[in-house]
Amino acid sequence: MDNRSTLKPAQVAHIMVANAVAKHKDRYENIFWKAFAAGVMLAFGNLLSQIISGGSPALNSSNPGLVKILGGAVFPVGLIMIFLNGYELLTSNMLYFPMAVCTRAVPLWGLALNWLIVFFGNLVGSLFFGAILVRYSGVMDAPPFADFVRSFAIHKAKDPEWHQIFLRGIACNWLVSVAVWQAAGAKDTLSRIVAIWIPIFIFVAAGYDHVIANMFSVPLGIMFHADLTTAEYIRKSLIAAFLGNVVGALFVGLPAVYMYLSEWGTVGYGWSRVEKVQETNGSSLDSAAKHV
Repeated sequence: MDNRSTLKPAQVAHIMVANAVAKHKDRYENIFWKAFAAGVMLAFGNLLSQIISGGSPALNSSNPGLVKILGGAVFPVGLIMIFLNGYELLTSNMLYFPMAVCTRAVPLWGLALNWLIVFFGNLVGSLFFGAILVRYSGVMDAPPFADFVRSFAIHKAKDPEWHQIFLRGIACNWLVSVAVWQAAGAKDTLSRIVAIWIPIFIFVAAGYDHVIANMFSVPLGIMFHADLTTAEYIRKSLIAAFLGNVVGALFVGLPAVYMYLSEWGTVGYGWSRVEKVQETNGSSLDSAAKHV
């Protein structure tokens, strides 16, 4: 009897590939709506973080490090809701799909199509939440909050150089991928929540760049008339963070393929082999896969 509280790394690697195969086989409209919901859920956590940071101007001046810690502590609720509900987040799929392509479980076009659908689903969800549930609802119209929304958007998309956002994107999705990996290996809900919370807390407190989180915070700043154009956002924040996030996920996914899945790469993984691996590793692996 296995009394481990987590799955073995090799089992988690198989879950990553099996999950990509399942996503590849899902209906396109399902993928889009799950991605839309993920954009909204992540924006909820992002909004909570901005409420804490924007509502504490005095503390921001006297102890900015503490404000970053407090904002980072609440942001992970968004990713936790995404993970537990099985929604589609682009940065998580940046981990799953390259692993599946490397093991020939999913074709390269399947990766591109999934990323395209999820990208736009996340974008629409983020913009919907920002425009309808924040800007037009008036929840951030008070001066401390509105001022912070504008300054935060400029801080994210205008002040840094392109290469800085790119490098921050690498660190961000390296941590997000670690969070997803750890949560996939956990055997109970509380452990999954803790596994997600710690790496996400680090990336938010450090100020790293998450392409989907920025889809909410930067356009929201533009909606609040920040000194920032949509072209600047796309050229610097969107593209740089996207590419950095891809690289960050590869730092987790590719070593995992080499260490735990290299035997599959020479002969092809295939959906039937995914099912066989799930059967071999037992119900605990199958249960974990359903929560990824």
